[in-house]
Amino acid sequence: MSDLARSFMTTSRPHLFGLLAGLALSAGLCFASITFTRAWTRISEDQVINVTGSARKEVRSDLAIWRASFTSDADTLTEAHQRSKADLAQVEAFLKAADQSDYVLKPVQVTELFTRTKTEEGEVSRRAGYRIRQNLEVRSGDVDALPKLASDAARLMENGVTLASEGMDFIYTKAGEAKIEMMGEAAKDARTRAEQIATQGGRVLKELRNARMGVVQINPLYSTATSWEGNNDTSSLEKTITTTVTATFSLR
Repeated sequence: MSDLARSFMTTSRPHLFGLLAGLALSAGLCFASITFTRAWTRISEDQVINVTGSARKEVRSDLAIWRASFTSDADTLTEAHQRSKADLAQVEAFLKAADQSDYVLKPVQVTELFTRTKTEEGEVSRRAGYRIRQNLEVRSGDVDALPKLASDAARLMENGVTLASEGMDFIYTKAGEAKIEMMGEAAKDARTRAEQIATQGGRVLKELRNARMGVVQINPLYSTATSWEGNNDTSSLEKTITTTVTATFSLR
């Protein structure tokens, strides 16, 4: 190798190393800048608080629905129909005496009755008669009177009416309006909670970022049962309505 070439390589190496070092430093500073920017953005975006507010209200049902049925049996379909009409007349007289005029009669159901007898050839089914079933539904705003009516209906049995009580529902008809009102109360409760937490942490609450309404739970009084789709109790006269609102607020 000539002396000129050796001289060129010797003088070029420091410049090359300096160039590479400069590029590495620039890349490092750029990466640090990006990392810092991202970290600052994340911290800035995290200056929020998530809280859940709730509202609770005790209500009393204002509508009662009593479901019952009676059956009339006879050897022939004609006789069963006549007996059903006579039984219905007694039931309607009973309701009228109790000042209950809001009731609905469902379509009748007719069933053939059979008996089984043993013969030399085996068991044989023979028609024994007919049964007509009549369902009815009684509605009343007097939620205290209807349960008593259902209890007193047992007296119809003394007159030969085969009446069966099939349950009673208690409904709060203003639940829709109550839900709207309680959503607002739950949102206020969420803001109050957020303000208390922010103040204790030396921060100030700003605007509402977003809010998510929870399901409404209608339960028997003092019950704390919950479900994902929401409860709608119809078994109890006294009820508790609860709901929640989850809200996100920004801080400064």
